[in-house]
Amino acid sequence: MPTALKRNPATTLLMIITAIIAWIALGLQQYIIIDRTPGNGLTPIQAVWRFLLFFTILSNLLVAISLTTILIKPTSSAGRFFEKPATIAAITLYIFIVGLVYNLVLRNIWNPTGRDKVADELLHVAVPLLYTIYFLFFAPKKWLPWKTLLPWLIYPAVYLIYAMIRGVVENFYVYPFLDLNVLSTSKVIFNCSMVLIAFVVVGLLFIGYCRFIKKAKS
Repeated sequence: MPTALKRNPATTLLMIITAIIAWIALGLQQYIIIDRTPGNGLTPIQAVWRFLLFFTILSNLLVAISLTTILIKPTSSAGRFFEKPATIAAITLYIFIVGLVYNLVLRNIWNPTGRDKVADELLHVAVPLLYTIYFLFFAPKKWLPWKTLLPWLIYPAVYLIYAMIRGVVENFYVYPFLDLNVLSTSKVIFNCSMVLIAFVVVGLLFIGYCRFIKKAKS
């Protein structure tokens, strides 16, 4: 019978806090979108569908599901998968990019208040920060080959294709740097390339960090 990895109380507490905040943030954001129907031009079902268009939402959902699975069913196949060092590093890459792109590129394009502000800060600051801390200082590490990065890039690459297809079909582009109604095709391709480069650079840094920590402990 497989057994769960042993964790100290501080690690478990951080995982619980991060999971709870992620679920609260996701629930609040979904409630906000549904609560504004039909004034936002959406039905409740369309609001849920729109909710699932954001990379921020999908990545926060990945954090919430992975931590919850590890905490509740650590010996299940899903629990063991989510607790793999490479999986944790990959999820950190995704949620870190969420925080990085939002705070460097997107924060100044709107000024949320009230419940929007709360959801915004939880999704783009609190969860990325807490999960990154979990990865850096608490999560298990192993020596990762540099080629580990390649499968990590599948999710953001597929997401960009998914977001662009939905943008063309629904005439709604989830992020301004993808908006073909405003930007030229070449500019959107350039923006997508810059985003993927960010994933590559940060991903390599994370792999290098795992290799350094593992070597330092050996």
